Amino acid sequence: MKTLVISVLAFATLVAFIAPHERPDSHAKAAQPAASEVHLAAATAPESYGDEMALTREGDGHFYATVQVDTRDYRMLVDTGASVVALTGDDARNMGLDWDPNSLAPVARGASGPVMGVPVTIDTMAVGDFEARDVEALIIPDGLAVSLLGQSFLSHVPKVEIADDKLTLSN
Repeated sequence: MKTLVISVLAFATLVAFIAPHERPDSHAKAAQPAASEVHLAAATAPESYGDEMALTREGDGHFYATVQVDTRDYRMLVDTGASVVALTGDDARNMGLDWDPNSLAPVARGASGPVMGVPVTIDTMAVGDFEARDVEALIIPDGLAVSLLGQSFLSHVPKVEIADDKLTLSN
């Protein structure tokens, strides 16, 4: 229970950091894709060498991966500090994960108050050749700009390393 509370607090800190920050180009909102289209944008093409995959740090300082769920690709921010995968409401719906809005409950605490979400399990997720089954996740329908690829997936990858603006997944 103590580990869950610590994990939720770490997640809340991340949500508080991401949610209130506007992008420097937010005044050019019309040129940006709608939130429901973000999952269709391609992440930087990874370099793949057999049992190794490298993601390049993007201009905003983060790493993004193309994650496959049920033959569809989703762009997710790789968050090594997040305990679980956190899904936007749109990504969750597109994955076929339905939830009752009445089931929303506090799953973390952010700068602006409680973060409401619903715990779910994703049958199978893959990043390149790395696959995980029965992945714990949270659906955060409000306040999350992009889905997060957290430790509930990353812990299934034998080695995750960040060096020289590359995040490498390997065996």
